[in-house]
Amino acid sequence: MIALKAEDVKSFTSRLFIKEDFDSFWVREVNIVTYNSFTMDGHIRSGYYTEEERKEQRIGEFSSWRQLRPFCFSLIKGKKLPESFKIVLQLPAGQTERFASKSGTGISGDQIQGLYLNIRYEEGELYCITGTALKFFTLDKALEVQWDESVREFFRSRQIPCTQEGVN
Repeated sequence: MIALKAEDVKSFTSRLFIKEDFDSFWVREVNIVTYNSFTMDGHIRSGYYTEEERKEQRIGEFSSWRQLRPFCFSLIKGKKLPESFKIVLQLPAGQTERFASKSGTGISGDQIQGLYLNIRYEEGELYCITGTALKFFTLDKALEVQWDESVREFFRSRQIPCTQEGVN
């Protein structure tokens, strides 16, 4: 687990809320605090879509950031900055499977509960904290280290400047 502090909050939030950089991630949870506290659970309600709709539209267990981003942006845009927000993103199952196979750790995608990116904005500062969850116990941190490096590379490739901080 690493904590990366965004060096340019305005640029980061533009990439998060306006551009498509994070669109492929699943949304686990969103909490945005402005004049009210708005909370979203990214789980798709199973009864909302028919089985046919789920197959045709490739609807999975969670909403994508692409789906929820416009709504979240509508909550924060305006003259006043949000008081805070917390967004928990997860790498989708297919990408998790590919990540696992490339990691060389011997851990398969179905053994990974989730690869997470926790984005937290508060008091004018924005942090991204990585997280991994496995379906079994291990002291081996190789997958975690690989995920941390993958997130660093994701930011570098999108020219998102950040510095590594101590985890709070």
